[in-house]
Amino acid sequence: MAHTIRDKKKLINRVRRIRGQLDAAEGALEKELDCTVIMHTLAAGRGALDSLMAEVMEGHIKLHLVDPDDHPTSAQAKAAQDLIDVIKTYLT
Repeated sequence: MAHTIRDKKKLINRVRRIRGQLDAAEGALEKELDCTVIMHTLAAGRGALDSLMAEVMEGHIKLHLVDPDDHPTSAQAKAAQDLIDVIKTYLT
């Protein structure tokens, strides 16, 4: 998991921001705020978590499968980049 070790500080900071967003959602529920406020807060947390997942998955593909930047014209590199693009589209 060299990609997560290399980016450990950045990834941990993102997790902490996500935790803050979830704490805000909890606070909104406890304060019985309007449901639209709660839904927006939850959507922001989900979006941040999905974005984090996409980043970790991209690192995994590039480190453990094939890095499309190494041989950009190969069929495997194109398939890897296509997969990364789909993941980013789906999760972010």
